[in-house]
Amino acid sequence: MPRHIALLRGINLGPNRRVAMTDLRDLLTAAGYGDVQTYLQSGNVLLSSDSAAKHLGAELAQRLRAGLGFDVAVVVRSREELADVVARDPFAGIAGDPRRYQVTFLSAVLDPARAAELAAVALAPERVIVSGREIYAWHPSGVGPSALAKLLSDRRLGVTATARNWNTVTKLLELADE
Repeated sequence: MPRHIALLRGINLGPNRRVAMTDLRDLLTAAGYGDVQTYLQSGNVLLSSDSAAKHLGAELAQRLRAGLGFDVAVVVRSREELADVVARDPFAGIAGDPRRYQVTFLSAVLDPARAAELAAVALAPERVIVSGREIYAWHPSGVGPSALAKLLSDRRLGVTATARNWNTVTKLLELADE
């Protein structure tokens, strides 16, 4: 079965919406997904499924709502799509600290007007590139003080979005290849 990476948005960020990774793995395994694995506590799930990545997000969101009792936005990439995200790295050799280099994964291609807004806000030394269904953002001074980072939310982008730092992105690909 093909390997997929499911990125869950908004779990385990505060006292609400807490999900133990063992419970999450058990829920998805019981739902019939294979080789279910989690990485960190922030909603990174690797699993095997015959469902296409473009349909798997909605399928997982429905199963999570039923199993957890609250809505969880899910963005999915196949192993091949994630490998392509890493291969397209526009800031290789520029982004010196992978913790400050983020990829925002989108549920759909970003509206060109919103992409232009991001480019206008990214003032040096910050950098941003919208590529396909991903936004690559380099925040050399950190994500917290970044005006650009504040625009990388669902509400501002108009699509479901969830960000991971470069360490997490590359680790997820490594785990998918095991």
